[in-house]
Amino acid sequence: MTGAPEYKILIVDDHAHNLYTLRTLIHRHLDALVLEASSGRAAIDLTLEQRAIDLIILDVQMPEMDGFQTASLLKLRKRTRDVPIIFLTAAFKSEEFQQRGFAVGAVDYLLKPIDDNLLINKISTYFRLIEKERMLNRSLEQKVAERTAALEQARGYLANIISHMGEALLVLDPRGLIKTTNPAACRMLGYAEQELVGLPIGDVFEEEADEEAGAFMGTWLEALIRTGALAKIEARFITQDGVRVPILFSRTALKDADGAITDIICIAKDMSGYVRVETAAYRLSDRSK
Repeated sequence: MTGAPEYKILIVDDHAHNLYTLRTLIHRHLDALVLEASSGRAAIDLTLEQRAIDLIILDVQMPEMDGFQTASLLKLRKRTRDVPIIFLTAAFKSEEFQQRGFAVGAVDYLLKPIDDNLLINKISTYFRLIEKERMLNRSLEQKVAERTAALEQARGYLANIISHMGEALLVLDPRGLIKTTNPAACRMLGYAEQELVGLPIGDVFEEEADEEAGAFMGTWLEALIRTGALAKIEARFITQDGVRVPILFSRTALKDADGAITDIICIAKDMSGYVRVETAAYRLSDRSK
């Protein structure tokens, strides 16, 4: 054998000679670490100390706690619930006892004297099944890791775009409270991000008509429920210093499976430069008259 054994077997028998025989047989044919317990109670205690036991070979006839009782307790514990148990017995050979063994969770019920080839073949079969399960788990873990990495990459890519976009982005809850924003919105409004989060949108936004300012969420929601999005409108941001910044504003609703709005995505483009250009052009035109 080279390196650490691939599998871990617990053998339980109240006779030292039987433990020796089993241990010798397993070491002769298989690459496995063999743990030993001389009673059901010792076996229970050992499983609490040792992790990742792959297989348990359990004698039925033992004093104080027999194999059936031991198996029942092992199956109650999360750590050993799924560990295969092979029963060995020289006394309890009837069909009734075999059915009892399977009822408490055994995967095999073998009779003594032990048929060496049969026992080794049984153990080898379970080792192959265990290895297939390990390979499947490794494959699933790899797929999960790859999927997680891809999602993180996509999330980072999207976050980078949002962080560097020129337009202001505000995400609102259905009540109109700001949930999150981007750096462009913070720069445009003169707030730190943590200062914006939780503010009502009406504190930083107004539409062109004064009578509509601060009283539009009901109208928004009705329109968004009907259409899912509202086209760009001319409006104003109100900065922390009270300055009105002209913007081109659009809103899109995100809905859950029942059609209820969960988020409102608001995008605003600063139109200050455009206003100045239009005003200058108007003045030039006016002077030429």
